[in-house]
Amino acid sequence: MTFSKMLTGALLGAIMSTTAFHGAFAADDTIKIGVLHSLSGTMAISETTLKDAMLMLIDEQNKKGGVLGKKLEAVVVDPASDWPLFAEKARQLISQDKVAAVFGCWTSSSRKSVLPVFEELNSILFYPVQYEGEESSRNIFYTGAAPNQQAIPAVDYLANTEGVERWVLAGTDYVYPQTTNKILKAYLMSKGVKEEDIMINYTPFGHSDWQTIVSDIKKFGSAGKKTAVVSTINGDANVPFYKELANQGVKAEDIPVVAFSVGEEELAGLDTTPLVGHLAAWNYFQSVDPMEAAYIGFNAWVKAVEAAGTTDTDKVLDSIIGVSVPNLSGGYATVMPNHHITKPVLIGEIQSDGQFQIVQQTAQVVGDEWSDYLPDSKDLISDWRKPMSCGNFNVASGKCGGKGM
Repeated sequence: MTFSKMLTGALLGAIMSTTAFHGAFAADDTIKIGVLHSLSGTMAISETTLKDAMLMLIDEQNKKGGVLGKKLEAVVVDPASDWPLFAEKARQLISQDKVAAVFGCWTSSSRKSVLPVFEELNSILFYPVQYEGEESSRNIFYTGAAPNQQAIPAVDYLANTEGVERWVLAGTDYVYPQTTNKILKAYLMSKGVKEEDIMINYTPFGHSDWQTIVSDIKKFGSAGKKTAVVSTINGDANVPFYKELANQGVKAEDIPVVAFSVGEEELAGLDTTPLVGHLAAWNYFQSVDPMEAAYIGFNAWVKAVEAAGTTDTDKVLDSIIGVSVPNLSGGYATVMPNHHITKPVLIGEIQSDGQFQIVQQTAQVVGDEWSDYLPDSKDLISDWRKPMSCGNFNVASGKCGGKGM
């Protein structure tokens, strides 16, 4: 049975089973797992499903006998789409609840909020969402896509198959869209795109009035060059954005939209008929890519813990490099020395039933934590294996500490 079918068919039972289990075992018989996802606020539309997925994964592992002969216990907290609250809840999970590892966050703002907490307390976070790169931490595993595993292949697809020459980079106003668009702008200009053929627009979380912005997009696309929108809009703002595209008759054959944070969950409840042909770039479809990233991260952690014979952070960090676990597209994902994983890149078209039809799939791509297209990053690599154990080794200077983490 596939993970997506298990999720849709057995989720309620898994949650009930996990809940019933919590009271049945003493603390000494359990390993606690932190689940750090927004269950309220603007990001709940995306993150609640990841919480449900983690509960199901934990329940399924318990049915196999747990880990190291112990049952797993989920400790779920709600940081409520409040980025500083993520750090507070992370500290609670590690210091108070004594979790062995944490699975959570969606936005880069939330991840950057908790990063110093995980480094200070030497715990492990598995981050399951595509992100902007430009970061590498010893205590974080980035199981979502880096820009070279999603954003750049999506732009290449539009340029090569649709002949796109003009680009609207539309995003939510926070770290991930800003940095991703900085990389994309540099990449497009390296390919000969002129600066006047790139329009960048940011809106707040939860933005709902898209009439003027969509009108501006239509105007920008009327200059006689094939135009596309590259969307890093996150959360529930996607719903009114797509509704306004339909209201103003923006069709995929005219101005295609490729989204990096839209899956079946975000399309639920929308009339997708006018949206047919618009695109999304992920690394797995049928129930949303971050759920596959959570699945991969969880199974990699289980395998690393079993190899180490302990949940001790330092020993798990040593044992997890090189671990390979099945992905959901028939292959395997490998945890690389830079704490990113290998992924295929999939481009999908929205269908009238709210699902996606895959139109392109690549071979496995290794996540690149530092962009080759930004001057401050192009000479940096990350390798957390001993003796290097460095997240920002500068190959030009031969020194660790070139930038960032």
